[in-house]
Formats: sequence, structure tokens, C-alpha cells
Amino acid sequence: MAAVIGRRLRPGSVVNLGIGIPTLASGYTREEDDILFTSENGVIGYGRVATPEEGDPDVWNAGGQQVTLVPGASFVHHADSFALIRSGRLDVTVLGAYEAAADGSFANWRLSNSAFDNLGGIGGAMDLVASAKEIWLAMEHTTREGKPRLLDACTLPVTSPRGVTLVVTDIAVVAVRDGQFVLEEYAPGYTVEEVVSLTGAPLQVSPDVKEIAL
Repeated sequence: MAAVIGRRLRPGSVVNLGIGIPTLASGYTREEDDILFTSENGVIGYGRVATPEEGDPDVWNAGGQQVTLVPGASFVHHADSFALIRSGRLDVTVLGAYEAAADGSFANWRLSNSAFDNLGGIGGAMDLVASAKEIWLAMEHTTREGKPRLLDACTLPVTSPRGVTLVVTDIAVVAVRDGQFVLEEYAPGYTVEEVVSLTGAPLQVSPDVKEIAL
């Protein structure tokens, strides 16, 4: 999923990567594409997740991962980082999600009383989705019980009522256009028909649909 997201980011984009799989996408872009990754905690201009040998104990992304820096990187106050987000400078924000709907809405937050669970709330997602020009999602196509996560309408409280343009799941790449899901790519080992059957909303098939190749 991270590789698919990384290869789809447009050259020159300003991008925020959410906690989890999205943060790995910075490792799948080309240096010449000049993509600027920002993190809510104030790192502006980072690259891939650092290896244990190259990690700097003072350089972390918002997901708690040590990251590498690119030439020209800077560090800003938390408030300034959110000012960048709220100013509309983000081209794309990539977030994890529990559900997505054909109207471009999605749900990605929950409340939890579990011990040591401090990542269950909304966090900065509301600012990101309200301000970014595009919202991309990385998520599993179905629940552990095999029920669809791509739906006609979200059953969970929505993080944003609109704005999703791309959903990358473990088995498919789905565009969201004009209130419809459109299958653009499917994972090796699956067929178009299988992906359609595992989707809880009508899934249009692009005339250029193809197998995911990395």
C-alpha cells in the first residue's frame, strides 16, 4: 500500500502522511520528484523512515518514527506546523481509515480505554482533512470478519463528509469520482470480480483497470 501511494504522489507536491502505513510511503518516492513531506510535530522536509544505524534521536515524525532529512529541511513550532496545514498549502494528506464511502466521506477515529492506547482519538486529522486539497486513504478492504469497509455510507462517525479522491487497500486501488468508487488496479492473486464482491457499494471498473505492479 505504501509503495502504491508513494509512486502516485505527483512531483512537487506538499504531502502529510498519517500514522501507520501512510508514513512508509516516503520511502517509495524518487528524489528528483521533489516531494515535500511535512509532519504535524514540526518536521518540514523529511525522507524515508531511518534505519537504526542512521536514526537521529531528535528527528521523529508524528507517528513516533525516526526519519531521514532532505537538504533544506527545517524544524518549526507545533503551532507553525498546523498553520502550514490550515493555510491550504497541503496538496495531499494520506490517512488510515476504518471506513470509506462513495460520496468521499470517511471514518478513521475511535475512542478507547485500552491500556497504553494513546492513538485512538482524532488527533490532527480534522485540520488535515479540512485543509488539504486531496484526501487519500490507506486501509484494509474488509474487516477481520470479512465485511466490506468500502460502503455506500459510513456507519461510524465521519472524520470528513467529503474530500476523499483515492483509496488504496490491501487488494485494490480505488478512485472516488462523482459519488462513485472506480476500480483502477487490483492486487496480484485477485480478480476484478473478487474485488467487486468484497466491496459494499457499487464499484465501477475503469476501462484501463490493471493488476498492481510494483
